[in-house]
Amino acid sequence: MDKGEILAKVNAIFIDVLDDDGLVLTYETTARDVEDWDSLNHIQLVVAIEKQFNMRFTSREIQSWSNVGEMVNSISAKLN
Repeated sequence: MDKGEILAKVNAIFIDVLDDDGLVLTYETTARDVEDWDSLNHIQLVVAIEKQFNMRFTSREIQSWSNVGEMVNSISAKLN
């Protein structure tokens, strides 16, 4: 699975968790760019991503993400 496909799946998860059908993520998107992406929703997003991709992230990995691109890179690294 390439990073574009991962981004599309992550985008679908964000749409579902944040209930925002118009949400379009880019690699540069940060929590500041998405109105409802707060600390509580961040946990729900991570759990949903872990379930979708059947993987677990460490706290260190999660805290290192400053944007969606870094999240996608972590998913890609675990898949390959």
